[in-house]
Amino acid sequence: MSQPIIEIKQVSRIYVDEDRSSDDSSSVLALKDINLEVEEGEFLSIIGPSGCGKTTLLRLIGGLDKPQAGELTMAGEKITGPDPKRGYVFQQGSLFPWLTVEKNIAAGLKARGVFRQSRDRVPEFIRLVGLDGFESAYPHQISGGMAQRVAIARALINDPQILLLDEPMGALDSFTRADIQDKLLEIHRKDHKTMILVTHDVDEAIYLSDRIVIMTPRPGKIHEIVSVNLPADRDRTSSDFLEMRKEIMRRFSKANAEADKVDMAAYI
Repeated sequence: MSQPIIEIKQVSRIYVDEDRSSDDSSSVLALKDINLEVEEGEFLSIIGPSGCGKTTLLRLIGGLDKPQAGELTMAGEKITGPDPKRGYVFQQGSLFPWLTVEKNIAAGLKARGVFRQSRDRVPEFIRLVGLDGFESAYPHQISGGMAQRVAIARALINDPQILLLDEPMGALDSFTRADIQDKLLEIHRKDHKTMILVTHDVDEAIYLSDRIVIMTPRPGKIHEIVSVNLPADRDRTSSDFLEMRKEIMRRFSKANAEADKVDMAAYI
């Protein structure tokens, strides 16, 4: 591992209902005092209960949102907004329905104003995600799994240093999910690209990750970070994998229990 590519220091994010901003109860503390370093080339997963701020944290890293407190930096430079250096794959893919597979993938190049000089790369990324033969298909003509492959290719074609993945396999069946997981691993190993994944799936986090960030219920805080000390080629049915799953679930339950104690203390 090299020096951290992402550094997050004392970051907090509060959401306020603008129509009721004078009422304290209208404020929601989504994230509190987040400190995290992400190493260049690692695959990091973030897990936690619904509403704990996982996606909020990913959006902050992507520059799609801003914190009220603290600072996020990439390679030493403050993150102030979106940047092609950080590719983002949304939960539902968010393809343009009026564009074909080929043109959806090319959309990233057009947004950067480099389509003319880079258009020859589009077929390369269609092959990379295994969509040969579907270049002219529209989003409504392909499966959900294929749409997510398009979204991944669209993010990768700009050659980002970091790929941010917001539960991209969350709505897929188990077979399609496993297929895309393997495709992500293939890309990660080939290019050594830094990847940060938000997921509800503990097995998915173990299968893909070098480290797993376990977050508490709202307000989201980092309970602990666990290194996944398993071989690169992982077998979901192996005893080591299942033992790791038990350990992650134990720690996840502990994070929830400790958060519940804090909440109860506020009423005593």
